[in-house]
Amino acid sequence: MARPLKIGITCYPTLGGSGVVATELGKLLAEKGHEIHFITHSIPFRLGKFQRNIYYHEVEISDYYVFRYPPYDLSLASKMAQVAKMQKLDLLHVHYAVPHAICAYLAKQMAEQSGLKTVTTLHGTDITVLAQDESLKDLIRLAIHQSDAVTAVSQDLIRETRELLDISDPIDLTYNFVDKRVYYPRECSSLRSEFVDGDEKILMHISNFRPVKRVGDVVDIFAKVSERLPAKLLLVGEGPDLSRIQWKIQSMGLQDKVHFLGKQDDVAQVISIADVMLLPSEKESFGLVALEAMACGVPTIGSVAGGIPELVAHGETGYLAPIGDTDRMADYAVSLLQDSERYAKFRKACLNRARSEFCNDRITAEYERIYYRVMGIDSEITLPVCE
Repeated sequence: MARPLKIGITCYPTLGGSGVVATELGKLLAEKGHEIHFITHSIPFRLGKFQRNIYYHEVEISDYYVFRYPPYDLSLASKMAQVAKMQKLDLLHVHYAVPHAICAYLAKQMAEQSGLKTVTTLHGTDITVLAQDESLKDLIRLAIHQSDAVTAVSQDLIRETRELLDISDPIDLTYNFVDKRVYYPRECSSLRSEFVDGDEKILMHISNFRPVKRVGDVVDIFAKVSERLPAKLLLVGEGPDLSRIQWKIQSMGLQDKVHFLGKQDDVAQVISIADVMLLPSEKESFGLVALEAMACGVPTIGSVAGGIPELVAHGETGYLAPIGDTDRMADYAVSLLQDSERYAKFRKACLNRARSEFCNDRITAEYERIYYRVMGIDSEITLPVCE
């Protein structure tokens, strides 16, 4: 086995799929003996309690009166270089092209004598949204060119990156993952009874309530389902569309059938009370919530968007329909929820697929292979067979 590495990780530390994946990856790498240094403006919310081999370095932003806007990017780059030199880091793994990969590039120049390497993971909106802006395209292209390795969380994101930026740089496909020790079906009948009675079904949606998530479609799907079978809708999360969705629910007379749970830390516990996860997004580079649901044995009904079809096996672990086709999504939900035998098959397929194809052991080993490759070290790491 190759020597343990010293790795700096930078991500958005607040709620969001990229921050979750980056933090969980760092924790798993630390368990395997690597030394992990998180370099962010605040402690990642999933980092939790003290853990061996994990260190946190806060980025402090200058408030010099000449600056109209605090120069966070420059402060981050400077902190990356400082930590790299002081801790003798082997590499920086940054999540998101802008600004993190650019900051890593600057840090690498400042710490050039250290042989510092950089790995960039593309998560979605850094390409699907930011790369649509002509003023940022050259910056993102530079970030990719100057990275020693680039990964993306779906084949669809790789395709879109190549098309939007007209690049041929190699990009490693490295799917998101869930920790099987955390995401599994929980016994939560008492919690479930707080929301439904008897045979009522629970439909759930979890997101940051941005327009791209099409939460209005979630409400429309639920309205159609609830006309045909007894059900409740649980909405988890907060965001800019929350007030609009609350108004929509009131105007449709659904307020007694919908519960707002706000932000939740123990997502696996919450998901375990659901019967179906709804994910009708307009854009979704991967769809981490669908994977979290799958690992808890909950089928997803969603849209044919981005990387969702790579995750949700249509007709096996869930159903997919064209974006905006709420009638078809509602039909899929009703037919699945009314067929207990088929639902049991879907549930089993969800658990098998999550454990075999998206488990933490396999994806962590894939990242380790990439790290050692850019370091020029023969690691001889074999990908484990997950069960």
